Amino acid sequence: MGTRSDVTLVTGAAGFVGSAVVLALGATGRPVRAFVRNPNASLEIAHACELFEGDLRDTASVLRAMEGVRHVFHVAADYRLWARDPEEIVRNNRETTRNVMEAALAAGVRRVVYTSSVATLLPDPTGAADETRPASETTVIGAYKRSKVIAERLVEAMVAEKGLPAVIVNPSTPIGPRDPRPTPTGRIVVEAANGKMPAFLDSGLNLVHVDDVAAGHLAALENGRIGERYVLGGQDVSLAEMLREIAVLVGRRPSTLALPRAPLFPLAWANEQVARVTGREPFLTLDGLRMAKHHMFYSSAKAERELGYRARPYAEALADAIAWFRGAGMVR
Repeated sequence: MGTRSDVTLVTGAAGFVGSAVVLALGATGRPVRAFVRNPNASLEIAHACELFEGDLRDTASVLRAMEGVRHVFHVAADYRLWARDPEEIVRNNRETTRNVMEAALAAGVRRVVYTSSVATLLPDPTGAADETRPASETTVIGAYKRSKVIAERLVEAMVAEKGLPAVIVNPSTPIGPRDPRPTPTGRIVVEAANGKMPAFLDSGLNLVHVDDVAAGHLAALENGRIGERYVLGGQDVSLAEMLREIAVLVGRRPSTLALPRAPLFPLAWANEQVARVTGREPFLTLDGLRMAKHHMFYSSAKAERELGYRARPYAEALADAIAWFRGAGMVR
């Protein structure tokens, strides 16, 4: 697998974005060490890497994974929009990021690409937001977004104060293959494809193929400027447009019923109370409704200009996602 000094470490390698990064790196012929919690859940990437079993909360485990590593992609994150204990999401994303960055510094890693999120950017009510609109802990909705702001600021501070050679990437809303859990957006795709979303909210998001996000990570490694952040997005789409495209792809009639947000708050509250008992993440949450108030549109102009980043049409990403979900038995 090449010399140990050529190794690239990827955290969160069994996850949705992480697996895409591993496969993209593997396609270039680079030796990849994939940091995973459960090697048995890593079949999609096993052929493309060396699996390293560990826990990012364990400092010793992270330091062992860094041995002989030249580059690091810290993709791992606790990506939940709801938890019984919301502060657990904050703790996980803050402490694992701190562990990885400190270990990278100790190991003398040449460059780190840190996977943040557009969750750390304030939506622009007049159009598409970009890297010039950083959010603070107090201006974001929900524990996940707050955790990503805290972790991103931690990385920025370590760049400024300790010389951490890190570049930050901010993916928008990835969709595509290899989303087994699935992600919150993947759940929307599955539910809509199965005809279980008869109504929708007036909202909007920026959809991007997960493999384009992975290519953006590699471009950030090669061409990104230390300490800078880069939005890795695709196309701005209303939720109604997204659902129409899914209906076309699966041969169903599209949803046409737009719901107001206000009457859904009691239902979301009830869903969360049930989830506290069952432990299953609810489909409709209070934070999700609050976020839906904003059209979460973003510009990737900086990444296009500085990294050579490009994204394919969102309809292709939806088609690949549905094909994968169908193969996995999640779409009938």
